[in-house]
Order: sequence, then structure tokens, then C-alpha cells
Amino acid sequence: MFLLLAAVFFGVFATNVAIGSARGVVFLNDVGEMLMLFAAVVSFVVAVLRSEAARNRKRHAQDIQGRNENE
Repeated sequence: MFLLLAAVFFGVFATNVAIGSARGVVFLNDVGEMLMLFAAVVSFVVAVLRSEAARNRKRHAQDIQGRNENE
């Protein structure tokens, strides 16, 4: 979810840059571009942290399950 959101934010930014370089007209000003990149970075970081947390939960559950079977 957050990774897709980061891709959308970055896509809007990249589209703005491409249109600006091709036609000279942009729909986002400098502050808008900064906020779009900031939103993309924040969304990406949240996605990475959620992924790491899920992997750690899975690893912890496997460790607990393995210990219970051996005891």
C-alpha cells in the first residue's frame, strides 16, 4: 500500500519534471515539487519499516514455534 503510494507520488513528480522540460510549463511549483518528493520518501520509508517489522514478526514466530517443538 505505502510502496504503491510512494510510486504514485514519485510518478507525479517525474511527470511534472518531464512536462516541464518538454514544454516549459509545470503544474507544480518548487514547493509543490519538494512536498511531492517528501511525501514519496516518507511513504517509501514507512513501507520499508512495515516490511521489516513483518519479517521480524515472522522470524520471531518461527523461532518460538521451533523451540516449542524441540522441548
